[in-house]
Amino acid sequence: MSRRNKLLPLLQQVTIADAGAEGMAVARVDGLVVFVPFVVPGDVVDIQLYKKKKNYAEGRAVHFHTWSPLRVDQACPHFGTCGGCKWQTMSYAAQLEAKQRQVRDNLERLGGVDCSLMQSICGSDNIYYYRNKLEFTFSSRAWRTLPDEEPAPHGALGFHIPQLFDKVLPITRCVLQADPSNDIRLAVADYAVEHDLSYYDIRNHTGFLRNLVIRNSSLGHWMVIVIIAEEDSARLFPLLDMLHERFPQITSLQYIVNTKFNDSYSDLDVHTYLGDDHIEEQMTTPDGRQLHFIINPKSFYQTNSRQAERLYSHVAQLAELQSTDTLYDLYTGTGTIALFLAAQVRRVVGIEYVEEAIADARRNATLNGFDNTAFFAGDMAQVLTPEFIEANGRPDVVVTDPPRAGMHEKVVEQLLATAPRKIVYVSCNPATQARDLRLLAARYDVRRIQPVDMFPHTQHVENIAELVLRD
Repeated sequence: MSRRNKLLPLLQQVTIADAGAEGMAVARVDGLVVFVPFVVPGDVVDIQLYKKKKNYAEGRAVHFHTWSPLRVDQACPHFGTCGGCKWQTMSYAAQLEAKQRQVRDNLERLGGVDCSLMQSICGSDNIYYYRNKLEFTFSSRAWRTLPDEEPAPHGALGFHIPQLFDKVLPITRCVLQADPSNDIRLAVADYAVEHDLSYYDIRNHTGFLRNLVIRNSSLGHWMVIVIIAEEDSARLFPLLDMLHERFPQITSLQYIVNTKFNDSYSDLDVHTYLGDDHIEEQMTTPDGRQLHFIINPKSFYQTNSRQAERLYSHVAQLAELQSTDTLYDLYTGTGTIALFLAAQVRRVVGIEYVEEAIADARRNATLNGFDNTAFFAGDMAQVLTPEFIEANGRPDVVVTDPPRAGMHEKVVEQLLATAPRKIVYVSCNPATQARDLRLLAARYDVRRIQPVDMFPHTQHVENIAELVLRD
């Protein structure tokens, strides 16, 4: 602890009041808001502050006097160090209440939205092993959980320590993805040690193994992508052969050579070593239609497959589509929402910035036999123009699912000018959604609101808002 931190006070016997932003919990002491990680509302703790500003402080619990009745045992052996599932010790019912409250608070406070028609949050049936994609990092700089712990000679294969770009926590068991995900990762780590395959040093840009991506689908398909820092088939191919022999579940075994100074691979070539160049996922629409989606290494697909189906079913319910409708799906990604709704309307127009995603959307439309869809790539603010709408038809309904930053103001202005009878706004960030809803309030009323929990044990929440054009 630094000299500065030693001067900050120890707050004794403080009751944790609520769940807060970024997975933190909130306490209030003499008018000061204190953010604390890895505690649960109702805990009574001593808090050692490590940051103090005028109106808030941050600290860590150093002693527990009373355990909250909302507490449950965590399933993850890395809880408290890995920053991924900070709410794991809070009961799932309490998590859902906190997420619903988070949506309501943001919409009312930031958007001035009437939330009287908010529906109960849609929880996830599976609160563990629900992810269909995990990305792990090889690092020569392993995070040591204990001060006297011997550093691993190769480093670590696992997740980045929050706010530390070069430190990786070795993961022995992650409870977010089904088996054999853990076994695959551990087999790669063991093989690397046995065959002296070096882990990447992000500071010095040396080492061989960089990243490991594992994806799976509800159909039992598994994709494994090994990302290396230099072309060397003599070292790589025996590792891939080992994975093929030990894990027959792997239907798509691929590799990427990344010589850049960052871990992004969207601009890099993917090489298929064995099996297919994709995996396939299936989704059932409310009318019982089975949709199939091709998922490539770079494809975006909602990481909780079962909840994605529920999310889109709620979108369909709120959209109240008619068979004569023209539907616009903004920020369509690989077209999952567009194709989920395509059978209910005359025409679907999807727009997305990423060209590879649009290629996937077109491929998936063909795979599912839809000839009433059209997908366009480009910046939303530049594509969605009066000329584009004239050429493709005025939308009767718009579904929009923007990134966390929300919609560009020009997009909001165009929606107001075009005036579809209904907008269904899907958001992963209720704060920016609230901002956009305030702007759209010039012509639209918010009716039903439906939160959906896609990521149990985290603070993240998806929310759907139904906007109806005023007469």
